[in-house]
Amino acid sequence: MIIFKVTNNLSEDEKFIRETVFIEEQNFKVEFDDTDDIATHIVMYLDNQPVGCCRLYKQENEYHIGRIAVLKPYRGKGYGEKILLNAERVAKEKGADSISLSAQVRASGFYEKLGYKKHGEIYFDEYCEHIAMKKDI
Repeated sequence: MIIFKVTNNLSEDEKFIRETVFIEEQNFKVEFDDTDDIATHIVMYLDNQPVGCCRLYKQENEYHIGRIAVLKPYRGKGYGEKILLNAERVAKEKGADSISLSAQVRASGFYEKLGYKKHGEIYFDEYCEHIAMKKDI
């Protein structure tokens, strides 16, 4: 059974997922920041096991989704899409009419399939190419 936990603080399960995916697998150095203090945090559980997560926050009248991560054994099963769609639902409940995100360029196709459009130039976050993307919801 899939459940989502939506909270206003960074849980140990979300920390574990983000450390595993972004620090251990992808070698990012700076994973946690002040945005975690203002964000809504979403963790997806499958049979009580944490599978993936993301955070949602409002900045200057715009809603952003970030730190979308799925643990390796659960990838390719549609869970990333479920997490993203759930985050969009939460954002809409908060009054959002669009969502922005910063996508790793290599993952931008995933977001395009879900209706996100690229805008702006490619930029680097640490060593990794990213592109801004946006979707009306």
